[in-house]
Amino acid sequence: MIQEYEPEATRRAASDTESSRASRGWWDRNADEYQNDHGAFLGDDRFVWGPEGLDEAEAGLLGPATELKGRRVLEIGAGAAQCSRWLAAQGAHPVALDLSHRQLQHALRIGTGAEPTGPDGSTGPDGSTGRGPAPGVSGRVELVEADAGALPFRDASFDLACSAYGAIPFVADPVWVLREVRRVLRPGGRWVFSVTHPIRWAFPDEPGPEGLSVGASYFDRTPYVEQDETGRAVYVEHHRTLGDRVRDVAAAGFRLVDLVEPEWPEWNSQEWGGWSPLRGNLIPGTAIFVCVAD
Repeated sequence: MIQEYEPEATRRAASDTESSRASRGWWDRNADEYQNDHGAFLGDDRFVWGPEGLDEAEAGLLGPATELKGRRVLEIGAGAAQCSRWLAAQGAHPVALDLSHRQLQHALRIGTGAEPTGPDGSTGPDGSTGRGPAPGVSGRVELVEADAGALPFRDASFDLACSAYGAIPFVADPVWVLREVRRVLRPGGRWVFSVTHPIRWAFPDEPGPEGLSVGASYFDRTPYVEQDETGRAVYVEHHRTLGDRVRDVAAAGFRLVDLVEPEWPEWNSQEWGGWSPLRGNLIPGTAIFVCVAD
């Protein structure tokens, strides 16, 4: 009987290349389990900013829903494109981008009217490299398989951009990704992204009482890495302090107009990793940055 190796959790440096490779592999391997565990909470066409359940339909961080019609919107780290599907229902023209082929297959399973595209396809109207809608169906959501650090779109080709826990926590150089987003946004375009709240890095990733005591330095930026028996990273997540995130936003040419820290709602009884009603009522779990491309 072959015993499956359990990845070793550690804190060590991880480059852009190693982080990207680890993310692609991890999400391809774990997409099925992720969608099975969290698909009901995320819904098929709901825009949720994080485990607290803050819904874009109520929050309006991208702007009033009534003003989304006709807007070109880029979703980064789209997963199964639930957020993009909600945007399409408001009349927007979303492009859902993800590094993971398997995640985009789940987007097709749920239904988008489009096929995932890669670097060998034809050029779309926004400059994306890939095929558009599948023949005979209405393409409400375009899917693109690509790295957030090398967006395959023309300059100033989107009105809005968003990311709910996609890409930003998993890249070694977030400023590079933010500058790519800035490049493809039109002047005045809004960019909204959510990440794990930086304070959570000081606490164990446990939803119960054991997760309420500080266990690490908030100021330790060393990445969290899970590696196999050869030392190859299979999962990487990068920590930035709140101040780091604000400086990253400014360095990329954005103006920060709001920082939202969702409170845990009474209706939400679920546990998701380290998130739970117990912890959510005491410390923030998510930070949402609302930015404008000046």
